[in-house]
Amino acid sequence: MVERIFGSESKEAIEKVVKINRVAKVTKGGKKLSFSALVVVGNTKGRVGISLGKANEVADAIRKGISQAKRNMMTVPMVGTTIPYDVMGKFGSARVMLKPAVEGTGIIASGPVRAVCEAAGIKDILTKCITSNNPLNVILATLQGFKQMNTDLEIFDLRNEPRSEQNEVAKDANN
Repeated sequence: MVERIFGSESKEAIEKVVKINRVAKVTKGGKKLSFSALVVVGNTKGRVGISLGKANEVADAIRKGISQAKRNMMTVPMVGTTIPYDVMGKFGSARVMLKPAVEGTGIIASGPVRAVCEAAGIKDILTKCITSNNPLNVILATLQGFKQMNTDLEIFDLRNEPRSEQNEVAKDANN
């Protein structure tokens, strides 16, 4: 896994190459090789994006993947350094169980899930990949799990509770 960290003059971003795959198109003139790169990009503050870049050269595939991932960013709900509650993400045959962990636990995860969590800025989480171990499907299942989650304030809005209670509970949850 390749990792680059950019920051200082612009927003801090982590770029991780999870998998590089060489593919071949067979023609009557021979095999035409190309590459695909599965890339995860995040700002370590709750935003993460993934993409599958494809090109004839590895460097071009990675560059395309990073560019597309930056355009496909999503927000991950967080409470401190972990997630709000247990959730099961599903995509295809991949199932990923995501559980919040106490501070200091660290990231207990497989390679693809770890890349997403580190890029998003989650520091304490317990995960388990169930059934599939295909990196793309596992990452998409992880993101699907994050999309299912709501923050405390969103839950209060769904319940139509007054704003004063929301602020008190949200402050208690973040402290």
